[in-house]
Amino acid sequence: MEALFLSTAVVALAEMGDKTQLLAFLLAAKLKRRVPIIFGILVATLANHFFAGYVGVWFARLVSPEVLRWIVALSFFAFGLWALRPDKLEGDRRLAGAGAFLTTLIAFFWVEMGDKTQLATVALAARYESLVTVVLGTTLGMMIANIPAVWIGEALAHRINMKAMRWVAAGLFVLLGVLALFAPTTGIGIGRGIESTRLLSQTRIEMDDAFAYVRRRADPSTSGFTTLVGVPDA
Repeated sequence: MEALFLSTAVVALAEMGDKTQLLAFLLAAKLKRRVPIIFGILVATLANHFFAGYVGVWFARLVSPEVLRWIVALSFFAFGLWALRPDKLEGDRRLAGAGAFLTTLIAFFWVEMGDKTQLATVALAARYESLVTVVLGTTLGMMIANIPAVWIGEALAHRINMKAMRWVAAGLFVLLGVLALFAPTTGIGIGRGIESTRLLSQTRIEMDDAFAYVRRRADPSTSGFTTLVGVPDA
């Protein structure tokens, strides 16, 4: 229970004023589909945080930080172009709902890449060695922080100039893309998250090598055991 409560509290507090909370507000104001957006946030968070726990370190080994940085940045730039397009599905509620869900799912998944809440999930899972409990907690924290933003965004949608909102949303995505490219040299935001993921991977490899070395030296069946305990080899 400690892992669940701590994970919830840490992520809920970290999300306050974060870019994903602003994204939730902007998507709700633009798409005006509260329920699909909330479900999109839920599924994206579960997928992203499980990805962080199970695959994040492996992916960091497989893909260099530079390649991952460009993948994330280009995705943000593409969303920036999408944000400038006027809605064309407002007449079909089912299609609009599906579009809102998929848009939110993809946007939140990529925005969470390298974010502090994703890195917190990795750290908490390592601390408590209970990935499912930690991911449930971090997901609950994300929903606590973002559901109010969705409700407020949709409630204010009719009072907002949607053309201006599209430009604000596009500007946010472009800014995130720029940060993804240049933050590694400034220590800010997404780039720092990508670099931190790489360092986590490197640290884990070094620790595995160290433990393997100690086990070999301590194995009584090898001559290394006598060296480790200070007895000359026979």
